[in-house]
Amino acid sequence: MSETVSCTNRGDIAVVSVDSPPVNTMTREVRAGLKRSFEALRGNKDVKAIVLACAGKTFLSGGDMREFETGVQDPGYHEVLRLIEDSAVPVVAAVHGTVMGGGLETAIACHYRIASEGTRLGLPELTLGIIPGAGGTQRMPRLIGLEPALDMMLSGKPLTAAQAKDAGLADIVTSGDLIDAALAYARDLVARGAGPRRTRDRRVAGGEKVAEVIAARRAQVAKTMRNRNSPNVLLDAVEASVSRNFDDGIAFERGLSIQVERATEGRALRHLFFAEREVSRIPGVRADVKARPVRQVGIVGAGTMGGGISMCFANAGIQVVILDTRQENLDRGLATVRKNYERSVARGSLKAEEREQSLGLITTTLDYAALGTADVIIEAVFENMALKKEIFAKLDAIAKPGAILATNTSTLDIDEIAAVTKRPQDVIGLHFFSPANVMRLLEIVRCTKTASDVVVTALDIAKTIKKLGVVAKVCYGFIGNRMMDPYGREAEHCVLEGATPEEVDSALENWGMAMGILAVYDMAGIDIGHLTRVERAALLPKDPGFYRPSAMLTERGWLGQKAGRGYYRYDGADRKRTPDPEVVAMLHEEGRRLNVVQRKPGREEIQQRCLYAMINEGARLLEEGVALRASDIDVVYTAGYGFPRYRGGPMFYADTVGLRAIYDRILEFQKILDPQYWQPAPLLKQLALAGSSFARHQAEQLR
Repeated sequence: MSETVSCTNRGDIAVVSVDSPPVNTMTREVRAGLKRSFEALRGNKDVKAIVLACAGKTFLSGGDMREFETGVQDPGYHEVLRLIEDSAVPVVAAVHGTVMGGGLETAIACHYRIASEGTRLGLPELTLGIIPGAGGTQRMPRLIGLEPALDMMLSGKPLTAAQAKDAGLADIVTSGDLIDAALAYARDLVARGAGPRRTRDRRVAGGEKVAEVIAARRAQVAKTMRNRNSPNVLLDAVEASVSRNFDDGIAFERGLSIQVERATEGRALRHLFFAEREVSRIPGVRADVKARPVRQVGIVGAGTMGGGISMCFANAGIQVVILDTRQENLDRGLATVRKNYERSVARGSLKAEEREQSLGLITTTLDYAALGTADVIIEAVFENMALKKEIFAKLDAIAKPGAILATNTSTLDIDEIAAVTKRPQDVIGLHFFSPANVMRLLEIVRCTKTASDVVVTALDIAKTIKKLGVVAKVCYGFIGNRMMDPYGREAEHCVLEGATPEEVDSALENWGMAMGILAVYDMAGIDIGHLTRVERAALLPKDPGFYRPSAMLTERGWLGQKAGRGYYRYDGADRKRTPDPEVVAMLHEEGRRLNVVQRKPGREEIQQRCLYAMINEGARLLEEGVALRASDIDVVYTAGYGFPRYRGGPMFYADTVGLRAIYDRILEFQKILDPQYWQPAPLLKQLALAGSSFARHQAEQLR
């Protein structure tokens, strides 16, 4: 077996090469190999320059995530990077692929950098709730300047090779063989007598305005990264690149790095990093089960969802046929798709030729027979069981053997839909979120008879169209919408108790939700949820206050943004929400009519009632096996429902609060509110009384 790190001589140039598949992570073994190689080269008078390169598809891709739990083993990052930077001969980093985090910190500890076209370079640590901890906050400002370094680290967005060259991060960009170009560059440095160019010895461009710049960035992150601590810690570290000498700055950065690694925010974001990679592991599905090929997709329904779904597949290079019953619907739907692509071109996120390529993959039809060659057919009509059954019966008659029949339903019983076909093993739920071409989440709903290879194909589809596919079992609302029911119920009841919609939504938004639930209803259309509840009336609580505010608004035609009025008014051209005193008075009067105690709950109570009701329902989903893992619930909510990533998802958040504290609070709500809604889920009770957590329960279940 070849060494992880090897050193070969090309004349008077040494090439230190890392080969640690799949992505050359900066593991302890890689660090030890780099240390060994650079120590061996120290003092070697036959070597005039060194090229640091990597085999495979990328340069060093970043730090070893496992070491957040185990601790960094010797040799540490700083020891190895200092050894590289101390080299008496020039060190050229030959970078390609995805150069992130610790990989980029290694590259900027080298004296020169050459990048292949197509390389992406970034410091995305804030997305994990941490800061660059291997010298990035001290070297990057010295290398490219204070403000550009802050832009890179605060956004977490990578630079292209061309952008890196413009910024001064890369010295050369090559389209040819990277190693040959790096060797030629190194030989030129030697010929010119250019010695080491150590980043640590540079002054920070723009450093004279550090106080002003840091203050402005603090104001910015207070608005854009609300409730988060790591951005301010990052600013502290970067400020030290100006106010302290290099060695003191490195020591300061290291202390701050340890602090954020241990903080709840960092643990939450790392939890999601691993949770998103765990969702494709499905208990009971063998690893050798293969996905069915998907070359053509049929979509039934040319509305907002159908059009958005068609874009997902066309963007992935898959042929799409959209069916609708009326030509005007097809024309309108295709026009909307084209408009969406044109917006992307105008923003610069899509090239005109890419737009035409995607549009060329989408065709339309009025004839079900045209879907007969599709590998997957997705029904995307409105939520009506009778209509969906009718469509699936037609699809069953025309679809080829082995075709997968999927429904985009968000709430309905898919087993009931599958039962109208002769192929229930080929039926599955693919619940896209609106707008489908933007939202990352895809709920994959496995029916009672769904075949394993259909589940595997659905997960493969999610990956192909760049979605996070989370598998759930059939129940009303699956994972996301079922947990939203108690969340929204409490929000609406708080209004009946005397809180205003603005107070409810502000409480939730200040806590971190992307949008308050009542504003969400206005955006989606209040009638959507109301009509679903009407269909399920026989199964709902016998409580006249249950979702009464939404019912009243629907009855009056105040359906939200599309009507210009809902929980809020939307009078301006910008459709910005403003309080509606008439609605507030009407709902408060209704609360009094229903003899609802006018408690006017405060911010903390609103937050606890909404969130703890959601968490309690999540525990029920785990008990019932609807959700496979607590971490799957966290992925659903952070990817599809605006739950703040820095809180880790509802189940992770519950663990940080403590399940006993949540259980006790639920019992308190049981005494002062309607007890039918405040019965602790048996699993929550069990874990709370045992002093356990959802994370521990998940680990035990997976043993």
